[in-house]
Amino acid sequence: MIGRPTKRISIEAAQREELERLARQKRQSRSVAFRAQIILRCAEGGSDLEVAKSLRTSNSTVGFWRKRFIDRGLDGLFDEPRVGAPRQIDDEQIEEVVTKTLETAPEGATHWSTRLLARKLQLSQSSISRIWRAFGLKPHRSETFVLSKDPQLVQKVRDIVGLYLSPPVNALVLCVDEKSQIQALSRSQPILPLQPGQLERRTPDYFRHGTTSLFAALDIATGKVIGQCFSKHRSQEFRRFLDLIDQSVPADLEVHLVLDNYATHKTQLIQRWLLKRPRYHLHFTPTHASWLNQVERWFALLTQRQIKRGSHSSVATLIEAIEDFLQAHNQEPKPLRWQKTAQEILAAITRFATRTTKAHS
Repeated sequence: MIGRPTKRISIEAAQREELERLARQKRQSRSVAFRAQIILRCAEGGSDLEVAKSLRTSNSTVGFWRKRFIDRGLDGLFDEPRVGAPRQIDDEQIEEVVTKTLETAPEGATHWSTRLLARKLQLSQSSISRIWRAFGLKPHRSETFVLSKDPQLVQKVRDIVGLYLSPPVNALVLCVDEKSQIQALSRSQPILPLQPGQLERRTPDYFRHGTTSLFAALDIATGKVIGQCFSKHRSQEFRRFLDLIDQSVPADLEVHLVLDNYATHKTQLIQRWLLKRPRYHLHFTPTHASWLNQVERWFALLTQRQIKRGSHSSVATLIEAIEDFLQAHNQEPKPLRWQKTAQEILAAITRFATRTTKAHS
């Protein structure tokens, strides 16, 4: 080929670790995260054209940041300082804001607000907000987490992710689970519909009219869902749902079922059913790792679009609404795109577990 040879990039272990950290940034410094991804792809030996195609950007962009990194290292990935008014807050004050936010709490509260911290440090509320945004600090928000203690965590993650990224030939992969105890709720007063300049409004109180349990199986290749509602979610109902799956899928294909560790899936009744049908293979997710089961994402869509804001005066109307959603989904199904490899998932779990251990050591 005619043209200048591509300059190869070699990065040290410390540089790779920092580049991977920068690439994981989502909201703050998105441009820096994208540039870090470019350098990591280039370091793997990819040409400008290959890297540009994989990241959906232009050859010139990849070439520009390749050259910047070769010339300046990690510092070259950041923008040059812009001309503007002189700083009124020095580094020591910024450090104090970050330290106070991370290591202390205000009297009579569990976390700082911008106004409380501004009053404490004699700074403006907007300055505290800018510093928090720059460092990605959100004291007003919290999330829940559970670290899996499954002794077979590594093997199960690799097994299931392998099914997603490289499905077996002449086989179906179905993600199966149940959404139990879905409540049929009706509001105590009529819902006021959406109008221009006015949100939909509903009363906070409601009447309960019973529950139903939905069993669902998501085909990862097509996105289609097999679903059926039952009044209970015992092993008897699960076996009946397996019968429905058996009737719905081609008889000449092997079937791989991704399941959680719910006791209903492991009873003798189910084991006997499986022994009679050797084409079925079970793959159990690790404990406290339901996020590995793709059908959970479909359950989230069902809740968001149909159940959460619905008003159902009986279990029958609730089931009808669920079946309507199921039918509409299967008319234009879209498979989910699984991108994370097992190694990336396990590395993220390791980092999170290490941070958790250090925080309490």
